[in-house]
Amino acid sequence: MSGERPRASGTAAGGEAQSDGRAVGQAASGNGGQPASQTLSVTDNRTGATYELEVSDGTIRGLDLRQIKTGEGDFGLMSYDPAYMNTASCRSAITFIDGEAGILQHRGYPIEQLCEHSSYLEVAYLLIEGTLPTRAQLEEWVHEITIHTFVHENIKDFMQGFRYDANPMGMLVASVGALSTFYPDANQIHDESSREIQIIRLLAKMPTLAAFAFRHNMGQPYVYPDNELAYAGNFLSMMYRMTELKYEPDPRLERALDVLFILHADHEQNASTSAVRSVGSTQVDPYTAVAAGVAALYGPLHGGANEAALRMLKRIESVENIPSFLKGVKEGKERLMGFGHRVYKNYDPRARIIRKHLDDVFDVRGKSPLLDVASELEKRALDDDYFTSRKLYPNVDFYSGLIYEALGLPVAMFPVMFAIGRTSGWIAQWLEMVQDSEQKIARPRQIYTGGRERDYVPIEQR
Repeated sequence: MSGERPRASGTAAGGEAQSDGRAVGQAASGNGGQPASQTLSVTDNRTGATYELEVSDGTIRGLDLRQIKTGEGDFGLMSYDPAYMNTASCRSAITFIDGEAGILQHRGYPIEQLCEHSSYLEVAYLLIEGTLPTRAQLEEWVHEITIHTFVHENIKDFMQGFRYDANPMGMLVASVGALSTFYPDANQIHDESSREIQIIRLLAKMPTLAAFAFRHNMGQPYVYPDNELAYAGNFLSMMYRMTELKYEPDPRLERALDVLFILHADHEQNASTSAVRSVGSTQVDPYTAVAAGVAALYGPLHGGANEAALRMLKRIESVENIPSFLKGVKEGKERLMGFGHRVYKNYDPRARIIRKHLDDVFDVRGKSPLLDVASELEKRALDDDYFTSRKLYPNVDFYSGLIYEALGLPVAMFPVMFAIGRTSGWIAQWLEMVQDSEQKIARPRQIYTGGRERDYVPIEQR
């Protein structure tokens, strides 16, 4: 083998999760349980040459393929992988997913335990700092975020400049990006103290910007943060407070919302996280990088999936219509929204957790008539080999829309709620990327399919 191949530096904690949900990072074994050779032999049938490619953490280096050439002028072999279906773009120690087993862990902690015992801000600390905080660390962390929830009055003026019916997600994209103009020191991304204050500001101000966008969309005056309330309770206050002197959030709604933020906190290299990393690789400030994540989440295939699931349930309307709807799905006339996932080939663990909190929300806001439709649809689909054989199980979007609707939110606010929770994951991923010596500016290759060697034709002769 000619040329020197790049080597992997270190091992990601707990392995990594590929796009098909298969956990990687375990050594292959040969006879007698002995580790097999960690190389891949590749023979190029075009030339007869054989190459040995190093296998590390269940992957080969894409750049190793470049040495496979047919001649001196050959650029070298590339891989073609639309939508990154089988390409790992980074090493990460933040989130582990085993899609076949339905496992989601943050820094090694099961999502079920975090939702049961932690607050969203504690999970945010875990994602960003890498460990669970002590009581003193958590109190300081919460205090710092709480006192930074206010935004500059110019930001409020900026948001008031949008049309009365502006989509709140579009307002969030713009206002998060605008924060970079208020904190010009944020571009000092290699300064640890600068990074720390920008992280605090992003976590603190995202709910404020989201609530302002909601109030703007509703034609109501903006409500300032209340530093005496907890993170989720303060957000509820900024959305729903009217003339009362003091808004007291219902603890059941507050806890349900906090759990939803935890469930959306991070989910490996999804579209919005990849956008944050890609834009962040240019060494831009974190506000601009996170704004890219919000923009990616704006898309209906990402942040708008729970809206599609809710619309489906409304279209089904009643339990009696479920059999005909499922028949239409099998015939290709209908789509089963909120089921299936690029990663999960089992029941999404986040869906189970959300389902547990639905009753608490409905106790406060009143039961949604769509809950019976959703429950029966889930039961029938899971009892049908047609769907289970295709690994179509409920995902996080199937039930989250019901909670948001019960909270009185318009569907345009659903991805905004998603963005609040996902901010901690975006920040953690951005921070990991900035400190990763292997990362460079993102620049995918392409396969050119256009014309070549064409001469310019004057406009009179065309």
